[in-house]
Amino acid sequence: MLECQNGNQAVVEETSLLMIFVTFNLSIIALFALPSLCQPNILVTCLHFSATMPLSTQSQADEEQYVFVASLDNARNLSNILKAITFKDHAIFSATPNGLKVTVEDSKCLQANAFIQADIFQEFTIREDLVGFQVNLTVLLDCLNIFGGSTVPGVSTALRMCYKGYGYPLTLFLEEGGVVTVCKINTQEPEEPIDFEFCSSNVTNKVILQSESLKEPFSELDMTSEVLQITMSPSQPYFRLSTFGNSGNAHYDYPKDSDMVELFKCTKTQTNRYKMSLLKPSTKALALSCKVSVRTDSRGFLSLQYLVRNDDGQICFVEYYCCPDEEVE
Repeated sequence: MLECQNGNQAVVEETSLLMIFVTFNLSIIALFALPSLCQPNILVTCLHFSATMPLSTQSQADEEQYVFVASLDNARNLSNILKAITFKDHAIFSATPNGLKVTVEDSKCLQANAFIQADIFQEFTIREDLVGFQVNLTVLLDCLNIFGGSTVPGVSTALRMCYKGYGYPLTLFLEEGGVVTVCKINTQEPEEPIDFEFCSSNVTNKVILQSESLKEPFSELDMTSEVLQITMSPSQPYFRLSTFGNSGNAHYDYPKDSDMVELFKCTKTQTNRYKMSLLKPSTKALALSCKVSVRTDSRGFLSLQYLVRNDDGQICFVEYYCCPDEEVE
């Protein structure tokens, strides 16, 4: 359903995609073709303001209704980090005074978390200790890129994200070039995320590397291998990635004194295998990151922490937890 206000004309053409032509003053200024907007869980409202009207212009009464408000001058700073954890449709959003945490899970064996600190937002207001909700992540990303996700220098989409509380939709105000589009996405009660009980006191091995050293090996991994074997040891081979595919066995070794290794702290030799299908989504975060921390605990659970710099040079974090497939003696 499309609603347009302020006397603006809109034409909706029903095809396999939802094609929205928004016309202002007899000139077409926007064309949206978003498959996910055909779903029943989203309402798109098109508004047109003058370029001088700030996105944050709302009455004080409206402001007081929201339990959570967050604003960004550049929506890509949120959409890029969310793409790094997009491998399932739904995501759990948890907002605290410290910032925003977004969680995606798969089969109780894999969990991805994106952390966006409060000071990265131009505005971050929360009226409760914890605000949580679940939304369709695919739909949210389509909305964040509704203006096309421009990468032209000096051109960005401003975002204002508002939530009134349980039972209410997540409302996005997106502005670019004086045009404001309002998207309301239905929310669900959040499920309780899996607690992998991965704590620093149980970490046995830890290696921090520059991401460039892992990007090429991960891009060349033999995907016919069902598992990725990770060996971490205080002695040779120190840090090794191994695959066992149709073309044979392959090993990638990293000496502990390599220029690409920033920290090497291994207390025992540990070799574990992880399903390749579970680790594959983490390559999205690897592609965006500049550093990665690889940790294993006494149970063989794997933590991959990625340090990501956004378009403004600010630091965000993405973390993947993965259960071991089997331990190799």
